[in-house]
Formats: sequence, structure tokens, C-alpha cells
Amino acid sequence: MFDALKVRKSQGRQYIVDLRRAVPDGFRGLPVIAERPCQTDCRACADVCPTGALSLDPVRLDLGRCIFCSECVDACPSGKISFSSNTHMASSTLDGLVVRQGDAERSAVDVSAALKRVFGRSLKLRSVSAGGCNGCELELNAMSNVNFDFGRFGIDWVASPRHADGLVLSGPLTRNMAEAIELAYEGMPAPKFVIAFGACTISGGPYAQSSALDRRFIERFVPSLYVPGCPPHPLTFINGILDLLGLLLPTPNDSSG
Repeated sequence: MFDALKVRKSQGRQYIVDLRRAVPDGFRGLPVIAERPCQTDCRACADVCPTGALSLDPVRLDLGRCIFCSECVDACPSGKISFSSNTHMASSTLDGLVVRQGDAERSAVDVSAALKRVFGRSLKLRSVSAGGCNGCELELNAMSNVNFDFGRFGIDWVASPRHADGLVLSGPLTRNMAEAIELAYEGMPAPKFVIAFGACTISGGPYAQSSALDRRFIERFVPSLYVPGCPPHPLTFINGILDLLGLLLPTPNDSSG
């Protein structure tokens, strides 16, 4: 027993106390579009973007398409685009995912009074991987580990759609998974809602033009929350959920992440 206590003491505090202010080391997060002008007739960033996430005149970046590869940063001769370590990137609308010049800080998630009233104290989520590479799924699994521990807010994963309030979709939504998505959603009791997790789910990502996709479900059932990233950071997901439900957290003197 004493040996176990010594090990525990040597490990220190592993969980993140303040998820609102936590800043992950080395994280490539919310893009920043600087005020400085682009070079004349320059299209370097847009031409190199593999998912068509960048638009010009003025420069705009769609987080729903962005895979955070930073090719645009390397290609831009004027240093117009950079990536911050800000994890707060979720949005309740597709338009809220568009980053414009000067958007260093943003809050694109609208509090849902209806969802807060029903799920503010307890929220059960069912994850369905619809043709993903398993990158997003690994990050979803991390939500319940000792570091992030979203169970402390009454949020849990469940194995059956019958027990779920929200459906978390990852992957580009392939034809082979179309029926499984429908069955999972149909099996969930009302009220219920959908969360789009990752660039592939939001826009199709690098596979947007593939004939293997069937994205009709997400067109019929518009997500209440979009969580961008490739894959998204657990903090982006958790803070997005807390914003959606209007849950505020205490901010003790610990912002490590």
C-alpha cells in the first residue's frame, strides 16, 4: 500500500483542473488571419490547401474543411496565416466555423436553452464511426480518461442508442455506414440531437468528392454542434459541449493542459 501511495505522489495531479483555460503544449489550434495585406495576385495558400478550406478576397478559412496541415502557413510569402494554440473552435452553425481576418478570439457556440433544460445535469452520448480513420475515435475515447474526465460534468458514453441523448458522428459518412447511422439515430429516444466531430464528418474532409460517401443523413438532421479538427482535440469537444449547454466552470489557479 505504501509503495502504491509513493507512486501516486510521484505522478502528481494528472487531471486538468480548469478545462476552460487549459492550453495544450504544441497544439495547432484556431487559425489566425493577420491584418497585413497579401502580396498582389498571390494565391499560394489557396492553391496548396488540400481540402479547399481557404477563400480569397478577403482571406477566409473554413474550419469545417481545414485539416490543420499548415501547408498554407508554409506557402504564404507574407505570413498572413498562422495557427494559435486556442482550442475553442466549436460552433453551433456552419457559418460560425469560418475564420476571418482579426478573429483571434471567438465564441461561435450559441447556448441552447432547450438542451440545457433537458441535458444540463446529465448527458449520455453514443459514438458512431462512419468510415473514419480512427484518429477521431481515439480522441473521443480520451474524453473519459483521467486527464479530461468529462464524466465530472455528468457526461458519459453509452453502448446502446436506447440510452443515448446525443449522437456523435465521426468519419466522412460512407455508404456502407449509412444504414447503421440511421438505425442508431432511430433507436435513440426523443429529445435527441447530433454532433459532427471532425473535418470528415462536417464537410467530407479530404474525401468530400468520393463516390463512396452518403451524406444525406447529416443534411436531413442538422447537427447542433460542429467540432472542427483532424482530429479535434478533446478540449475542443468538451468546451463546445459545455458552451452548448451553457455550463460554466470554476477557474482555480491551475491552467495546465
